[in-house]
Amino acid sequence: MSDLCLAVDLGTGGPKVALVTLDGEVVAVEIHAVTTHLDPAGAATQDPEEWWTLIGAASRRLVAAVDASRVVAIGVTGQYASTVPVDAYGAPVGECLTWLDTRGVTHARAVLGGPVMGYAPRKVAAFVRRSAGAPSLTAGDPLGQILFLERERPEVAARTRWYSEPIDYLTGRMTGVVTGSPASRLALWLTDNRDLATVGYDPRLVRLSGLPGEKLPPLVATGSVVGGLTAPAADALGLREGTPVVAAVPDLHAAALGAGAVGPYQAHAALSTTAWVSCPVPRKKTDVVHSIATVPGLGDGGYLVIDNQETGARALEWCRDLLWPGAAYEELTALAASAPPGAHGVRVGPWLAGERSPVEDKALRAVVAGLGVATSRADVVRAVMEGVAANVAWLFGHVERFTGRRLDPVSLVGGGAESALWCQMVADATGRTVVRTPRPRLAPLRGVGHLCALALGSTTLDELATGARVGERFEPAVRPVRSDLAALYRLERAWRRTRRDAPAGLG
Repeated sequence: MSDLCLAVDLGTGGPKVALVTLDGEVVAVEIHAVTTHLDPAGAATQDPEEWWTLIGAASRRLVAAVDASRVVAIGVTGQYASTVPVDAYGAPVGECLTWLDTRGVTHARAVLGGPVMGYAPRKVAAFVRRSAGAPSLTAGDPLGQILFLERERPEVAARTRWYSEPIDYLTGRMTGVVTGSPASRLALWLTDNRDLATVGYDPRLVRLSGLPGEKLPPLVATGSVVGGLTAPAADALGLREGTPVVAAVPDLHAAALGAGAVGPYQAHAALSTTAWVSCPVPRKKTDVVHSIATVPGLGDGGYLVIDNQETGARALEWCRDLLWPGAAYEELTALAASAPPGAHGVRVGPWLAGERSPVEDKALRAVVAGLGVATSRADVVRAVMEGVAANVAWLFGHVERFTGRRLDPVSLVGGGAESALWCQMVADATGRTVVRTPRPRLAPLRGVGHLCALALGSTTLDELATGARVGERFEPAVRPVRSDLAALYRLERAWRRTRRDAPAGLG
């Protein structure tokens, strides 16, 4: 009969809604899918009202099975680098532009573009010096999204009071107070992260961004209590009015909490829709070439390493839909296990949606090499999984150079980590011990439980960091597994040059 929190993980594929104890045990959970509306012009939108309806119904069902008075806090995590236009009370006035939406690319380049890696040198230097990063010129983040709405959707812009992140939209819908935090607004790169004690936007960076500063929600401290649940929201969620709502954090932060990787240099990696490698570090730092930086951490005055690979476990979903529609993932991984390591020479570069880290290349596309008449479906599935593991290892090496530390062991979270075979592939590819977090797909929800406990003062980061990181361990192969992923990357770039230089009518 311990205290519970209502935890929401708003992933790109849809929300997970759970009741979680304050020590991180997921008691009950519902998982729902939402529709992403795509078009060839670069649109990738979702309906915020659909999120709210699904979350409310799931919460009411979950809470009906317990005493509602046990729910002492609400926390939210999930996708970031997306934009929801809302009114003064937090209600949406338009669709959410997700991190996949690139329609603002022309406007982003007009504001920040120039001759140095695509950027105007003085502008990008100011961003990196203060915030450790800069908005993307590909427009897959709030700068490009907000500029697109302001300049091409004036009817939406006129109704908008605040441009909110999805996770902040949910907390605003719950409290009636629209806010953000240095963590939730990390994709704006508009905070001076040299001094984490200062909570607010940097005026110079706001001017350089070209964004309407008056429409950026005020910031509160990461992990603080935003406010209490309003009566309408309480009715929608089946909870008590006034229940504390904690400032939302991105899935990066929640995954670190859920993996128990919150002490200095305690690493975790994610095999979710996307993939990343991260750990807490004590200092602000940037690797511009490989798109690795630091962002405000968990409210302890420290930082988290941030990077992102655009395709993680999503590659296996693509493979299933292409070769074996309707198959269960357990069937796919069993099929992959029937092929030998190396997949009889089949190699896959899993860049289905371009890449951010360790190369910033939105035009990059997946490569499949080594196919032959004897190639089996098992070979292809295994090669996709090995390709994702090799891609993580490619990034992992750069993150270790960035931190100046050997990161061993590494906790693994995300739906892909539910496959023991994939965990072993990551261990073999990185040469590091992999600890599979219990129920890895739900790690961010467990992290929200810890987030609420921190906000309510029932635990500390030091206590979480000293707790044992439990889970099944996968030791790397005695002989390191070498990848030719870099060769596939060079091959893809050469192919693009060939296509660009080919006469009209040739492929």
